[in-house]
Amino acid sequence: MILSTPTIQYPTGDGQPVAESYVHFWAIATIAQVLTQYLATQPTPEPKPRYREQPGTVLANQFLYYAQGYPRLRIAPDVMVLFDVAAGGRDNYKIWEEQQIPAVIFEVTSPKTQDQDQHSKRDLYEQMGVMEYWLFDPKGEWIPEQLRGYRLVGEEYVLNPEPISHQLGLRLEVAGALLNFYRLSDGEKLQTLPEMAQQAAFERQRAAFEQQRAELAEQQTELERHRAEQAEQEKALEQQRAERLAQRLRALGVDPEEL
Repeated sequence: MILSTPTIQYPTGDGQPVAESYVHFWAIATIAQVLTQYLATQPTPEPKPRYREQPGTVLANQFLYYAQGYPRLRIAPDVMVLFDVAAGGRDNYKIWEEQQIPAVIFEVTSPKTQDQDQHSKRDLYEQMGVMEYWLFDPKGEWIPEQLRGYRLVGEEYVLNPEPISHQLGLRLEVAGALLNFYRLSDGEKLQTLPEMAQQAAFERQRAAFEQQRAELAEQQTELERHRAEQAEQEKALEQQRAERLAQRLRALGVDPEEL
């Protein structure tokens, strides 16, 4: 009797909450949304890293499996950016299937996760070869500057001297409990969903204003045309009155030219 080899299961979740507070959840969601929108619409920054041929994709709070056949060897980065893989979401991410490791990882940290974020996760990402590792403390509970970044130099992480992601072509800026991102190419800020909605509402208002102004201009043009026609009519009537008066005077034997 031949026994079949049991299929190894790689779970997509562990039943744990996405984040320990709404502030942390919103920071994770905002980073993921902004970077997803950015990678979907912006060209790859130059100079292009050697492995980067496709725009990339962003995954948030999903299991990253890094050892085939060992489903317990997994981690769930808050946000990870991957290049040279098909765009779109996944139930989980297996490095041996996709053949790419994350280029950038963000962990939205707190005192509860501080030790793990600073040591076990940092060491694992370093060993995996993740090029950039960012720690964001939205409540400022243990990172005074709230944002701390590492970049891989050789096989070791060193502190990023400034809040710039060369992998993404972006400058990072703390904005309260959120991160703002600015393109290095032109300094333009990447918009969050609320900002995009506000911008869309503003554009609708501006379009309505422009339409109203165009309609008013058209009405003004029509009014000026009407006034010009009325002036022409009044001029014609005045000329007719003058001609009738001249005819009456001639009928009375008076030459209008001598008056």
